Amino acid sequence: MDVWKQFEENSITHSAAHHLLAVMELKTERGYARVTDVAKALNITTGSASTNLKNLKQKGLIIEDDNRFLDLSNKGEQLARAVVARRKIFKRFLIELLGVSQEQAEIDACKTEHLLSHETSEKLLSFMQLIVKNKASKKRSLASVVQINKDASPTSCPLEEGGLRTKEEIEGCPICEDRCLFDDC
Repeated sequence: MDVWKQFEENSITHSAAHHLLAVMELKTERGYARVTDVAKALNITTGSASTNLKNLKQKGLIIEDDNRFLDLSNKGEQLARAVVARRKIFKRFLIELLGVSQEQAEIDACKTEHLLSHETSEKLLSFMQLIVKNKASKKRSLASVVQINKDASPTSCPLEEGGLRTKEEIEGCPICEDRCLFDDC
């Protein structure tokens, strides 16, 4: 299978993830959630919320009782909690290790929360835990990573410091391999 087609194989869409999260948050805050509440929370029309929630009900992620109150099924709750966890993991990674601003990290984490695989999320969390595990080296490790990011120019390749990059230098880069990625990002 082509890798690009795997995007469509995510368990839920970005919109569906936010509908699940809205139900979860409303239940936590108010003790109940209805279609109109979800629509208001997401700033969308009631019709749009109703259509999306109907799809989630058909997938067995949301339950609606006789009084039209919504709840997450066990599967829906697991999925919503996984989305929240992935958002937190990725946001912390962006802020603490890459030095991305709080606002931009929130935006980027929201965009990717439903796309990251379970495996990638676990590996990212393990990587972060490894860095902060030893309290004595925690500050030194994080400070060095953040300093490296501050020193790095976001628009130029470190190989450019000594002049133009040669094909051999680019091919020798463990990140870029055959074409400098700074040229494309």
